[in-house]
Amino acid sequence: MMCRLLKVSPSGFYDWADRKPSAREIDNERLLGRIRQIHEDSGGIIGAPRMHEDLSEEGETASKNRIARLMSVNGIQGWPRKKKRGMRKKSGLPPAGVQNLLERDFLALEPETKWVTDITELKTDEGKLYLCVVIDLFSKLVIGWSMHHRQDRQMVIRAVEMAVWQRQGGWSVILHSDRGSQFRSSDYQRFLKRNTLICSMSAVGHCGDNAACEGFFGMLKRERTHHRRYCTRDEARADVFHYIERFHNPRMRRRVARQDQKFSAVFKPSVETG
Repeated sequence: MMCRLLKVSPSGFYDWADRKPSAREIDNERLLGRIRQIHEDSGGIIGAPRMHEDLSEEGETASKNRIARLMSVNGIQGWPRKKKRGMRKKSGLPPAGVQNLLERDFLALEPETKWVTDITELKTDEGKLYLCVVIDLFSKLVIGWSMHHRQDRQMVIRAVEMAVWQRQGGWSVILHSDRGSQFRSSDYQRFLKRNTLICSMSAVGHCGDNAACEGFFGMLKRERTHHRRYCTRDEARADVFHYIERFHNPRMRRRVARQDQKFSAVFKPSVETG
């Protein structure tokens, strides 16, 4: 009766029902299994764009649309970006001689050549908690961070001090920030000079000049803090620590390791036999 109503021949229906899965369907099942694993490992936060990025780094050739379709059909989705509008802050003049040395060039070919730093705020039931980070643009690792209930210059100096403590070489490093009062303070500027750090600052009203830090803060909030309620500042500190040291930094280290392997495979010298 179903075949008559749908105007399909019974032989065609049974041929379709008994047909073995195609190579494409088998590959989709394999790919879906890996997608589920990555999504579960991330705590259910990764969406199609970052999923495509992770799979591409593993050597998968599936397109972003294919990955998005598999995720959508199987009910797999990441946390959406939270949109809000804010007031633009007034920014002061930079210290004498300080310029924008990055000019939105966030590409670093070697570690410890370009660092960026910035401050963001997190909400808790006890009040605001401020987070300052220092990011190496080569590896995207958070190499320094500090949290405090006041966004003062000492919090910023502690974050940079942590990055300096982990530094392997003694050469000069560009450290880019916005024009916040903490970064313009004399204590901060003296600390940079003592540690061979070259100060660079964004132009007024151009948040894109420090897009690398803004991007990290966006991921932190979209993937973690916007979906959790912190009763105390200590609870927020512990969760941010977990995100940075147990999720973000290990992921960036794996990415750098894969890039090094690809580079070594491409530029491996050939051995000539006599």
